[in-house]
Formats: sequence, C-alpha cells, structure tokens
Amino acid sequence: MAWLYLLLAGLFEVVWATAMKASEGFTHLIPSAITLIFMILSFILLAIAMKTLPLGTAYTLWVGIGAIGAFIIGVILFGESLNPYRIIAVALIISGATLLKVMSK
Repeated sequence: MAWLYLLLAGLFEVVWATAMKASEGFTHLIPSAITLIFMILSFILLAIAMKTLPLGTAYTLWVGIGAIGAFIIGVILFGESLNPYRIIAVALIISGATLLKVMSK
C-alpha cells in the first residue's frame, strides 16, 4: 500500500506544480487554490508512505515522479523544448528511480 500512496503523492506533485505554473505567481485564484490543496495532499500521502518506506527511497521516488511528470506536462502543455540532452536527463532520473525501487526491501 505504501507504494500506491507514494505513486499518488508523486502524481499529486505534478498536479500542484502544473497549477502553480498556471497561477502565474499566485495571481489567479483557482490555480492557486489547486496548488495548495494538491500540495497538502501530496505531502500527506508522502508522509504515510514514509511510515514503511525508507526515507531516501520514498523522497527520491516522490521527487522523481514529480520531476518526470512536470517535464512531460511542460513539453505537452507549455511547449517546452524536447531535445536530446533533456531526454537523456529524464532517462537518468528514470534509471535512478527504478534502481532505488528494485533495491528497496
């Protein structure tokens, strides 16, 4: 169950990061509210997952899910560049997160 909580926490991190971008510096009410709500939910789920998962593994995977998700959303919704160096960087994050998951007991 901890892995599911961690996955949801990571996905909620993507939601709040995207909403934060859309809030334009917290100048728009709805995206700002979504940011705060999903940020709180993400932290709560991360804390629950950390009850049983190692700190380093849980936190790193949470950040990795958020970073990869934000990267994908940035490319799709905000037209951010998709070049070989950025793809390699994301592949390295995925590789590291996968290794942490596989090596966790």
